[in-house]
Amino acid sequence: MVLLGTIVNGLSIVAGSFIGRLLNHIPEEMKGTVMQAIGLTVMVLGLGMGLKSEQYTIVILSLVIGAVIGEMLQLEAHLNGLGAWLEKKFGNSSQGSTAEAFVTATLVFVIGAMAILGALDSGIRGDHTVLYTKSVLDGFTALILSSTLGFGVVFSVVPVILYEGAIALFATQINRLVPAPVLHSFITEMTATGGIMIFAIGLNIAGLAKIRVANLLPGILVVAVLVGLLHAYYTVFG
Repeated sequence: MVLLGTIVNGLSIVAGSFIGRLLNHIPEEMKGTVMQAIGLTVMVLGLGMGLKSEQYTIVILSLVIGAVIGEMLQLEAHLNGLGAWLEKKFGNSSQGSTAEAFVTATLVFVIGAMAILGALDSGIRGDHTVLYTKSVLDGFTALILSSTLGFGVVFSVVPVILYEGAIALFATQINRLVPAPVLHSFITEMTATGGIMIFAIGLNIAGLAKIRVANLLPGILVVAVLVGLLHAYYTVFG
């Protein structure tokens, strides 16, 4: 079953969110310290991913161009608007901001190589090992985020399933159309670009900055374009 890994990943996020909801009665001082600890951990994770780049020019250009596109499209505002709608429908003031929880969790779960690699493995080889591993990590992350940011974390399961499911369903076509070196280069530079975004998420969680990370998301698509153009250049001019 092509979507098995994606479904398991979604269920792990839901389970972690519900368990975290049971642990949401944390004293404010403790919650603040825990949030700072989570932020520092996410920053280290993002930094490690960011250092994997083999061509930092692509990373820089992707983030800059992506930021311009994201600001023009106001992606952060739209995501926050969706989160606010969810908060109005399902939110509980005692659980924190549904909008913030939804946006933060969505970015954490979607950005990263494991989602793409795992979905590709599911679609091409029927191997769900990577997504199973991601499910364990996401489940614990959902538990922690839900217990601190609020139950809005559970709504991030929708974009995660749509994102991973689409890649898994079209994995065979992707594998056939995209040359292996190009796919490898894209995953490497996407990981580095996404890592910087995750580092920014860590800064936000720790309360050290307020970066509109969602407005950087087009940078992932820009990575694909730049890697493709670079491959075409080397193919034509050697």
